[in-house]
Amino acid sequence: MPHEPAPHPHPRLPLDQVLLGDCVEVLRQIPEDSVDLVFADPPYNLQLSQELHRPDRSRVNGVNDHWDQFDDFATYDSFTRDWLSACRRVLKPTGTLWVIGSYHNIYRVGAILQDLNFWMLNDIVWIKTNPMPNFRGVRFTNAHETLLWAQKERGARYTFNHHAMKSLNGDLQMRSDWELKLCVGKERLKVNGQKAHSTQKPESLLYRILLAATHPGDVVLDPFFGSGTSGAVARKLKRHWIGIEQEAQYVSLAQERITAIPDNPAEDAIFDTPNPRRQPRLPFGALLENGLLTPGQNLYFGEKSEITAAIMADGSLSYQDQRGSIHQIARYIRPGPANGWKTWYYQDPQSGQRLPIDRLRQQLRKAAQPPIKK
Repeated sequence: MPHEPAPHPHPRLPLDQVLLGDCVEVLRQIPEDSVDLVFADPPYNLQLSQELHRPDRSRVNGVNDHWDQFDDFATYDSFTRDWLSACRRVLKPTGTLWVIGSYHNIYRVGAILQDLNFWMLNDIVWIKTNPMPNFRGVRFTNAHETLLWAQKERGARYTFNHHAMKSLNGDLQMRSDWELKLCVGKERLKVNGQKAHSTQKPESLLYRILLAATHPGDVVLDPFFGSGTSGAVARKLKRHWIGIEQEAQYVSLAQERITAIPDNPAEDAIFDTPNPRRQPRLPFGALLENGLLTPGQNLYFGEKSEITAAIMADGSLSYQDQRGSIHQIARYIRPGPANGWKTWYYQDPQSGQRLPIDRLRQQLRKAAQPPIKK
């Protein structure tokens, strides 16, 4: 049986629902300090004054929807301030907000974010690997969009799953330039052969954001839900979601899309990456106390090395004329930063293989965890 998530502290939240209406009005009904993350893909105010055509004179299916039309910058700024203020109210003190935009609007949004006392954490450049060309040849091809990541309260402990991002990126620290494709092919939702939504974002983008800044069971709110990409990815990653959308046809589209995603029976632990720095500290001596290693046993300085150190009864190591912790002796042998848990290996009595002592630490930590209630 899959692990049942604990009851949410805000039972009045409309979890895993698409709410029809203006986001500012709907957000007034959401409890204060109740949401873990806001992802916002607001109107960009593209200010298109004429149709765009390809060299063969065919018309480009751009963004000319009524919801992207504003009379002037002052009107757009007022709109931006209203929805950002409403989102700020429902965010937990530890919550963060992501907003995406282009050069048309992102600088205005960023200034208003700072005026409202959000604290900027990063700006992310989404580099589109398959951008639409500039058909008239009068400007550079617009090949990127910008994401702003900000926290509600400066200095509060926010969620950033650094190790998840590093693992997702081939064990390299992830940078702030993300190369991802546009939403194309089978992923692009269509109605009667036409794009169902003009600005549908790729699921790969939301996957990275939610994996980076939330945990299973967290609540993700999207005030401009559109085709429901944030909700679809949240469901796949076992996060709760709340969508707000003022266009009825998009509400139906998003509900149908998300309902079609099957439940994943895997436990929540599959969808989270633990932070080693927040795991309970475990002294090396605990491996002796629990019989996983024995006094007098030799540890190897690496998987292939013939350098050994003897384990003493008090949990220290003895090497030549030196005695100290697993970290101290590692630094004595090879000066510089050293993590003894990753450096020292023991010989497994069953397989004969050399394995890192960190394997035993994780084994002991797992045994100490309370059982998951079914």
